[in-house]
Amino acid sequence: MTVLVRHARAAWRLLRLALHLLHGLAIVALRFPRLGEGQRQAHVQAWSRALLAHAGIALRLQGAAPPLAGPVLLVANHSSWLDIPLLHAACYCRFVSKSDVQDWPLVGTLATAAGTLYLQRQSRRDMLRTLELMTEALAQGQVLAVFPEGTTGDGRQLLPFHANLLQAALNSAAPAQPVSLRFYDAQSSAPSYAPCWPGQDSLLRAVWRTLSAPPLIAQVHLGPAQPAARQDRRAWAARLRADIEQLGKLEKLGSDSN
Repeated sequence: MTVLVRHARAAWRLLRLALHLLHGLAIVALRFPRLGEGQRQAHVQAWSRALLAHAGIALRLQGAAPPLAGPVLLVANHSSWLDIPLLHAACYCRFVSKSDVQDWPLVGTLATAAGTLYLQRQSRRDMLRTLELMTEALAQGQVLAVFPEGTTGDGRQLLPFHANLLQAALNSAAPAQPVSLRFYDAQSSAPSYAPCWPGQDSLLRAVWRTLSAPPLIAQVHLGPAQPAARQDRRAWAARLRADIEQLGKLEKLGSDSN
């Protein structure tokens, strides 16, 4: 396929994504104030699935069923700019994200409307505040999601896990569920790293690379939930990291679909 064709495809997808973002803002501004919590969650999931489709990405689920209710803490690897909508497309959950996301144009408004909890990573006081909010949310039976790597990697190997946010699951006796997120070429089934956003790369380059790629499949592989009882925080983080690595090795592309 020529460069011109790839760029034309990317431009078309980018236009669709831009219109979809504006549509999301309209839903948040005009409809969310009149909707109940369950209806808002359904809109977030439907909007996220449509976003993937506009980017030329199909969703595939594998392993355990996505949780419909909590308390549960989803623990996932983090390599792509699409990881948050990807998990939202699999099941509604509230994310814990770095505080500067709140100030991003368009994205911050949508993230806040989706129930994101924000964390100032360098502040111990804010970490304690966030843990209190997470513990309270889990105690209320909510589904939360975290990326213990703390930043996006290259998609080829996991970065070290930070165990701090697992304390909320321990405080509320909520289980943690490992989740592997990966992308594949829809035609060849080979792993695709087009959506990955490693630290040295720019977001715009990652977005354009994704939109220029041939059709992709986003695989969400959920492992069994692990109870919090008698868990050591650091050992638990290491075990969840190993489980996510193993889930990636066990994936069979397209074995389950949604």
